[in-house]
Amino acid sequence: MHQTEKELCSSCGLCSIREWPMQESLQSCVFKNGWLGNLERQLFGRERSLDDPVEMRFGITAERFTARMKQRIPDAQWSGIITAMALRAFERKLVDGVVTLHRHTEQQFFSVPVLACSSDEIYASRGNKPVLSPVLRSLQTAYRQGLKKILVIGAACHLHMLRDFRERFPYLQEMEIFTIGIPCVDNIDRSRWTWVLERISASPATARHMEFMQDFRIHIRHSDGSTEKIPYFSLPQELSDPAIFPKACMSCFDYLNSLSDITIGYLAAELTPQQDRQWVLVRTEKGRELLDLVNHELERFPEWGEWKCEGFIRQTAGGIIEQMKDTGKTYAAEPLIPQWIGHLLSTTMGFIGPKGIGFAHYSADYHMIRHYYYVRYRLPDHLERLVPAHVPVILEEYGLPL
Repeated sequence: MHQTEKELCSSCGLCSIREWPMQESLQSCVFKNGWLGNLERQLFGRERSLDDPVEMRFGITAERFTARMKQRIPDAQWSGIITAMALRAFERKLVDGVVTLHRHTEQQFFSVPVLACSSDEIYASRGNKPVLSPVLRSLQTAYRQGLKKILVIGAACHLHMLRDFRERFPYLQEMEIFTIGIPCVDNIDRSRWTWVLERISASPATARHMEFMQDFRIHIRHSDGSTEKIPYFSLPQELSDPAIFPKACMSCFDYLNSLSDITIGYLAAELTPQQDRQWVLVRTEKGRELLDLVNHELERFPEWGEWKCEGFIRQTAGGIIEQMKDTGKTYAAEPLIPQWIGHLLSTTMGFIGPKGIGFAHYSADYHMIRHYYYVRYRLPDHLERLVPAHVPVILEEYGLPL
């Protein structure tokens, strides 16, 4: 990791590569260049429409739907669509290798960057790793081996850096690169991960998968197959301190990974028992190629839910702004409310709160508002450079100050 822009660094791994000068990698840093803008225009021939409320939140798409694998891949985070897509791309020789992550042998939630060049290596990449991860470091191996066709699976920061670097410099321009994007927010620095997990889970040693879910609870899957559910409302107050998250993650303005060929997450999917439905956003022709590899293996569903969520955003926006502004606040180690009340609140929100496409709308706006005011109050010198054009338009929808 190389600290740039006053420690705004997502540890993407690009500047650790030694096949070209580090200063060239640093020229492609998203925290130096800002989010979206020219890169979106280069990829799609235009920037997202400021007159389209859906496109402003989710980015430019050719198709959106929810789905699950008919045959779930064991130990995948969801049903395994990303893993299956990567496997089929390799098996059918669409790509020669996959730039991805394996789990660390000693810490289940930590990652190791790999260039996976066998089906077994790709299969071993399944599952989420919720920490800052230098995915792009494995481009060095692909470059050294002279690979001509690769798949890169990464977060928005990874794909911003990758697309910018490939546009600027010749090293990767002879490679055909496919990308799968993961919606990403609130990753944790490795040095803080154990501290965070111990404050969330009753059994951190057996935790294997963790996700913030549409039912307003954190779901933690354990090694015995059980799932622990913790209401958002009953987390220790100290976990709401913005300072526990990396500055880079709090300065992200592309939650939905808009520069990927295809984005695969869960936000707009219906939360149904034992189904693990996922949300698929096809963005480019390469994304369509990747989807075609697994289409026959998917059970597909239309998007569902109502778009509107303005009332819920308005209820929380003032508190978000004050929290981002107050850099001297002390946060208690105890939760504000006990879990049994938290579960009642989560259940109530499940009935009356946003669902499906509305939940995705709510989540996108919540994080966009949070990050705008984080940067405005805590990193003001970066505000103009980092914030893409659609963000002020959305803030004005809510009547929030710029």
